Amino acid sequence: MQDLLNTPIYKALKCYIEEAAIPFHMPGHKMGKGLPKDWSSLMSQMDVTEVPGLDNLHFPAGAIKEAQDLAALAFGAYKTYFLVNGSSVGIHASIMSVCGRGDKIIVARDCHRSVIGGVILAGAYPVYVPVEVNEIYGIPTFLDTDVLAKTLKENPDARAVLITRPNYYGVCSDIERIAQVTHSHGKVLIVDEAHGAHFKFHNCLPITSLSVGADICIQSAHKTLPALTQSAYLHLKSSLVDIDKLELNLRLLQTTSPSYLIMSSLDLARAIMERSGKQLLGNLLKNIDWFSYHISKLSGIKILEGKDLTKDLTKDLTKEFRKDIVLDKTRIVVNLRELGKTGYWAQEKLRKKFHIQVEMADLFNIVCIASVADEKREFEELLKALSQLIEEQPDSSRKIIIREKLKSNVLSMPEQGIEPYKVLSNKSKHVSLENSVGKISKDFIVPYPPGIPLICPGEIINQEVIEYIHRVIDVGGIVNGITNEDGLKIQIIIY
Repeated sequence: MQDLLNTPIYKALKCYIEEAAIPFHMPGHKMGKGLPKDWSSLMSQMDVTEVPGLDNLHFPAGAIKEAQDLAALAFGAYKTYFLVNGSSVGIHASIMSVCGRGDKIIVARDCHRSVIGGVILAGAYPVYVPVEVNEIYGIPTFLDTDVLAKTLKENPDARAVLITRPNYYGVCSDIERIAQVTHSHGKVLIVDEAHGAHFKFHNCLPITSLSVGADICIQSAHKTLPALTQSAYLHLKSSLVDIDKLELNLRLLQTTSPSYLIMSSLDLARAIMERSGKQLLGNLLKNIDWFSYHISKLSGIKILEGKDLTKDLTKDLTKEFRKDIVLDKTRIVVNLRELGKTGYWAQEKLRKKFHIQVEMADLFNIVCIASVADEKREFEELLKALSQLIEEQPDSSRKIIIREKLKSNVLSMPEQGIEPYKVLSNKSKHVSLENSVGKISKDFIVPYPPGIPLICPGEIINQEVIEYIHRVIDVGGIVNGITNEDGLKIQIIIY
C-alpha cells in the first residue's frame, strides 16, 4: 500500500471523496448516489472486453444492439448509438457525416469547442450565427430564427445547421421554429443537446429536439442522468443522413476498446428514467421550487428564471413559444452582480468554507447542475451557504475593481483569418497577448468551463478579446489556451 502514495490522481480523488463535498456538478449520479448499489458493487468485475455473449459496439448484434434499440424507443429516435467518448465524438462524427472538405456548416456561435473540432476534422468551413445575450446575467440566450433564415438564404450551399440547446445555462431556443426554417432550406439539423438528456422524462421540462424535427441529436447522459462520465447517446431521426457514413465515422472515431462500464451505465440510465424518471424529476423540481422561493427572499442575489429571459425573445417568436418552457429549471444559475462579487469568488468560498462544489463559475454567476440523485438536504445546505455569503463582502477597494471589470460580458464575433483545418498544417509560435492583436490564433481561447470559445483556431485575435481575457484572469477565472510562463502568451500562426 505504501507504493500507492506515489499516485497523484488516485490520491487527489481520495482527498475529494474524504472532503465529502456536496456535488452540484456532473456526473448526474452524484458520487454514486444515483446508481444501483448492486451495479456499483460489481463495477471492477464488469470492466471486461468483447468476449462471446457481450456483443461488439462497432458491429452490434446482441446485447448492445438490444440496449441501443431500447434507448431509441425511450428517447423517440429511429436509431440510437452508444457513445463511450462523450458527446464530443458524436458531434465530430455527425459533422463529418454531412460535411466534406470545403463544405459550409452554419453554427450558432455559443457552441462548445468540440463543434469546432468536428469542423476541423471534416475540413469544413463554419458560418457563425450570433445568439442573443442577456447583459444582466452576461449569458448567451436565444438564437434569432430571422437571423438564421437570413444566413441560410445567403449561404444556399451550406450542408447543415448545428445549434446548442439547451446551452450551459439551461436556456432553450425555439427548436420547433429552428427545425422548420432549417428544413425549408433542405438542410440537416444537428442539435447538441448534451445538457438535455432528461427533458424526455417530464412535461415540466423543455421539449426535446427529436420531438420537433432534429435530424441528429447528441446527448450527454453523464451530465444530467445517473450515468458515468463519457457516457452519451447519438440519436438519429432522419432520412437526410447517410447512415452507413455515420456508422463508419463512429467506428473511426470511437475507441476499439469500449468500456462496458460506460455502456452498461447508458443502459441503466435509460432504464431508471423510463421506470421512475417522472417521479424522480417531479421530486427534484419540487425541491428546486422550494430553493428558488427562499432565494428570492434574499437581497443582492437572484436565480435565473424564465421571466428574466422574456426581453431576450426575438421578434419572430410566437405567443405560443412565449408561453412555452424556455429554461431548464434543473440548471440553477445564481447571479451575484448586484453584490459586486464574481462567480469565481463565490465558487471558491462555497468550496473552502461550506464544502459545496458547483459545476462552474463565470464573471457574473455560479452554475449548479441538479439531478435526480440530489435530495432536499443538498438544497438546504446551498441556501444556507449563499445566505452567509451575502454577509461576507469583499473589501471596498476590491468591490470597486470587480464592479468596474463586470461592466460588460458581451463581445463581438471575431473575423475568420484562414479556414480552421489549415491551422493543422501551419507553423506557430507563442507571443505576448499584447503582441497578438491582428494575428491568427493557432488554438482555442476558451474560458473553461463552459467551454465556449472566445477565439477559435484560424480566427483573428482582436483587442476586445485581449481585454476580456485580462478581465477574467484578474478576477480569478481560468482561460484555456493562454500560457503564463514569462507573462501571458498566446499561440499564433506564422507563415
